[in-house]
Amino acid sequence: MIRLNNNYLKLQGNYLFSDILARVKKFTEENPSLKVIKLGIGDVTEPLTPCVIKGLKNAVDEMGRHESFHGYRSDQGYEFLIEQINNMDFKTRGINLKDDEIFITTGAKEDTANIQELFANDIKVAITDPVYPVYLDTNIMAGRAGNLNNGRYDKILYLECTEENNYSPLIPKQRVDLIYLCFPNNPTGKVLNKKQLAEWVKYAKENKSLILFDAAYEAFIKEDDIPHSIFEIEGAKEVAVEFRSLSKTAGFTGTRCAYTIIPKQVMIYDDNGNAHSLNKLWNRRQSTKFNGVAYIIQKGAYHVFTESGRLEVNKLIDYYLGNAKIIKQGLLSLNIKSSGGINSPYIWFKTPSGLSSWDFFSILLAQSNVVGTPGVGFGKCGEGYFRLSAFGKREDVEEAVKRFSSLKF
Repeated sequence: MIRLNNNYLKLQGNYLFSDILARVKKFTEENPSLKVIKLGIGDVTEPLTPCVIKGLKNAVDEMGRHESFHGYRSDQGYEFLIEQINNMDFKTRGINLKDDEIFITTGAKEDTANIQELFANDIKVAITDPVYPVYLDTNIMAGRAGNLNNGRYDKILYLECTEENNYSPLIPKQRVDLIYLCFPNNPTGKVLNKKQLAEWVKYAKENKSLILFDAAYEAFIKEDDIPHSIFEIEGAKEVAVEFRSLSKTAGFTGTRCAYTIIPKQVMIYDDNGNAHSLNKLWNRRQSTKFNGVAYIIQKGAYHVFTESGRLEVNKLIDYYLGNAKIIKQGLLSLNIKSSGGINSPYIWFKTPSGLSSWDFFSILLAQSNVVGTPGVGFGKCGEGYFRLSAFGKREDVEEAVKRFSSLKF
């Protein structure tokens, strides 16, 4: 008989955002006349920029002609896009990468999920709490998490990010093999400065650990001394992989394009302690399981990394950060302090009156018809907290803030 991977039975219920969608669907079906404003799931609302649209349209025309038609292509990505990314995102920051250290993919979510396939099942994994659910869930699926006890898996090291430590994870006192870091952070909106990030690189080098650094929101960084890439830190190219995405940067949530950087200096080790290139192994994995991002999409993405395209994208970033400012000010008017919203599109705050995360979700939906994300969905440390997204339309964000004032707890 066909048997299942029993680790899937260890997952906690539904995926967080699927659960939110189901609850909102039920509410809207029961209240069809109400306008529900969604500030929960971090999906963008502004359309693709003119430069990107022009690139997509030109690529569609190219695909209709014999002389410019494109079929299968390198699973790593087209050179025209990789070179442009390297020039715009890294060389301008003094980061020297080789083009074959950059892999074009469909999303940071997919890559952070898939890369764990390359690691042994008995490694020790450290994950921040609260955390983006994909990091934890994929390690549960792989069998690294152990058993669930009191809301946590007993083989995972949880790096607690709380109000008391300013949502900044502390360096572990014990040795771990794999470390997931996301900054600007989802969900707390917290950032790390260069000194803080350098401490993680130092730890990883001393312990032969690997940092998986999710930089999906780096384009939202506005303050000085906040690194946009972990590779701004000396030595990081020996111990880190970085994941970047155009989903929130340029509105590609439905278009799908991202890029992962794996320097050739990064090594992982076999059972005999022999070093192997992670870059080479990831390339082997991709060539087996992935046929690359569509040519049309990569041509559109190319324009994000031009001077004119960057100006258009920066306007999108400023628009969403403007939404974040409105949300933060609205919460402050209710005497609710929040994290994030300055270098990040997410606003994180403690639920009022000691309400649980899901109770506040229900009250917010019922009284204000506004959807947010319960903090407990991101981990045990998220209980009693809540996340709002700035990816709504401006008029909806302003309306949501007005509705907050009528909340009763």
